[in-house]
Amino acid sequence: MAMAGFDPRWRDFPDYILGITKEIWEDRGLHTLHHYYSPDIIVRSPSGISTGNEGVISATMATLAEFPDRTLLGEDVIWSGSPEQGMLSSHRITSTATHLGDGVYGKASGTKLRYRIIADCHAINNQINDEWLIRDQGAIAKQLGFSAEEYARQLIEREGGIEKSPFPFTPAQDIEGPYLGIGNDNEWGSRFEDTLRKLMNAEFSTVANDYDRACMAEYPGGTSALSHHQVDQFWMQLRAAFPNAKFTVHHRIGREDPMMAPRAAIRWSLQGKHEGYGAFGKPTGADVYVMGISHAEFGPWGLRREFTLYDQTAVWKQILLQQG
Repeated sequence: MAMAGFDPRWRDFPDYILGITKEIWEDRGLHTLHHYYSPDIIVRSPSGISTGNEGVISATMATLAEFPDRTLLGEDVIWSGSPEQGMLSSHRITSTATHLGDGVYGKASGTKLRYRIIADCHAINNQINDEWLIRDQGAIAKQLGFSAEEYARQLIEREGGIEKSPFPFTPAQDIEGPYLGIGNDNEWGSRFEDTLRKLMNAEFSTVANDYDRACMAEYPGGTSALSHHQVDQFWMQLRAAFPNAKFTVHHRIGREDPMMAPRAAIRWSLQGKHEGYGAFGKPTGADVYVMGISHAEFGPWGLRREFTLYDQTAVWKQILLQQG
C-alpha cells in the first residue's frame, strides 16, 4: 500500500530508506539530496552538528572522493510513526570501502574497510528533515592502523591544534528540529530500555537474566562479543569510565514484523565526567557526552543479538581537548 505523501514507487518505509540510500551513494544520485533531504535539515553526529542539505552534499562528495567504491548495505530498518504524522527510521548499515583517495583519513592507503553505521532519520512527505548519525570511527581508525585515541590526536592536529579544533557534539550545541517524538510503546522497546537502564545502574546481573547465553553482539571499534561474559565486559568498561554520568533514553522503538525476530532500537546518551578507569584509560575528570544507539533482536531464550554504536574517537577528542 502506498504511503501518503511519498512517491508511490516505495512500497513501505524501509523500502524508502533502503532505496534512497542506495540511490544517493552507490547510484551516484547526489543531486537527489536536494529532493530527499529538506533544505534546512539538521544532522547531528558525535563529531558535530550541521544544518542544510548543501553541507550534506559536500560531505557526501568528499567521502566518495576518498572512498569511491563505498557500499552501504542495509541490515535493518527499525521504525515508528505514520506517513501522515511523520516516521522515524533507525537504519543499521554495514559499509565497505577502499581508502583510494586523500582526505580526512590521511593519504590514500589502499586499505579495505568494513564498519557499521546507525542513522536515525525523520521523514515526512517524501523528505528527511531531522537526523542523528553514528559511524563506527573507532573501527575505521583501527583498520587504518591507529587506536581511537591516536586518530583523535591526529584529527586535532589536522584541524589546527587545541585552539582551533572544533569540539565534538554536546547538547549545548543542539538545535530543536521538527521531530519531537520519542518512539512507540511496543513491549520489545520497553524491554530493551529496561535492560539498558539496569546496566547503567550497575545491575550487571541483568546480562545473565535478559540475554540468551549464546547471544552475539557487535560493539564500537568493530568488536564482536559472544555470550554473557563479553557483553558484561563491554558495558562494564563503558560505565566504569563514567560511573556517575547521567544516562538518558531519547528515543525508543519496538517492532514485530513478518519473517523477523521481535526487535528494538534505543537512542541514548551518557553525560558526565571521565572519573573512572575503564574504556578510556586513566581518569582525567573531563566532561564527556556519549551519543549512542543500540539495536536488539529477541528470541525464545532472551536477547539474542545486540548492536551498539558510539564514536570512540569523538569521546577521546573531548578528553584530549580538555587536557590541552
